[in-house]
Amino acid sequence: MKVPKARKLPSGKWFIQLRLGGESIPVSARTEKECTRQAQLIKSEYLAGKRAPAAPDEEEPEKLPTLAEAIESYMESRSNILSPATIRGYEGIKRNRFKGLMDRSLSDITEDDYMAACNAEARLCGAKTLKNAWGLVKSVVKAEAGITMPEIPLPQVVPNARDFLDADDIPKFIAAVHGSKYEIPFLLALSSLRRSEIMALRWENVDLPHRRIKVKGAAVPDKNHKLVQKAENKNRSSTRIIPILIDELHAALAAAEQPSGPVVTCGPDAIRRALHKICEANKLPSVTLHGLRHSFASLAYHLKVPEQITMEIGGWSDNQTMRKIYTHIAQSDIKRYEKAFEGFFKKNANKNANGDSTSL
Repeated sequence: MKVPKARKLPSGKWFIQLRLGGESIPVSARTEKECTRQAQLIKSEYLAGKRAPAAPDEEEPEKLPTLAEAIESYMESRSNILSPATIRGYEGIKRNRFKGLMDRSLSDITEDDYMAACNAEARLCGAKTLKNAWGLVKSVVKAEAGITMPEIPLPQVVPNARDFLDADDIPKFIAAVHGSKYEIPFLLALSSLRRSEIMALRWENVDLPHRRIKVKGAAVPDKNHKLVQKAENKNRSSTRIIPILIDELHAALAAAEQPSGPVVTCGPDAIRRALHKICEANKLPSVTLHGLRHSFASLAYHLKVPEQITMEIGGWSDNQTMRKIYTHIAQSDIKRYEKAFEGFFKKNANKNANGDSTSL
């Protein structure tokens, strides 16, 4: 008889969490074989119409770890796989979300408890934060206890409309940052680089004579907010060669060129603050570094650059991501299309007024 696969607990015992008729029944034993046999016996008695008995063990069934302990175990078992930024995010979820469940054993938390907790969290945080937190809890409980979580309806995540620079803003921005201590990271972001890619960029990967930059690796903050170097980028498409398209970027790199080492030595927080001040002082949209990356995609759209080329320069793995999240249609472009529509309808309205149409 098929039952969930037994899982070995830190104590050395084997554990199976049975779910029969909405009831959660923990089964534990000293060996995997015995644990499976007991679970099969309980399930067979339930299917025969009897009430599922407690596990036939001389001791009280061992409880599963608490939700907080399970998250710790989940992170520790994947410490060499997860990025420092991901671990930092998980730590934040463990610290700030589902506080009423964190110290409770997974054996004791019911589906109704999870539903109530999600409902409470919806009043405390945004839809995206809740979606990420619940996604972690589902993965943890499945991995650490073999329990499949119920489908819980969550608030719809509405994508943020990030501020970005349109085609008219970009020349003003380039002029405003000229000579700034942060000109290089600003213009690298405007050239499509992510913050993690900017912080990881080394002079060895800058080819000024050929106006090329090799984007390779990433630098991301760990749970203590210290930058950690990663050899891999966000995805396979992120490792790429990009052209230096902005003359001011080329000039700034040439003036600061070093034989080796990091291109950008200032911290991301300092860059963020300086960017906000420059935008505010020049009456430009208050963009982030990621907003400058968005601006690159928006400008590519404005210039009618083929999608495939934009994807290759920007390191996007698929055009759906670029279209849904990164490609913004500037107001000037919307106006251009509005005028085209208006011209079409006015032209046909004049034809109708002159009797050029045939009524049915």
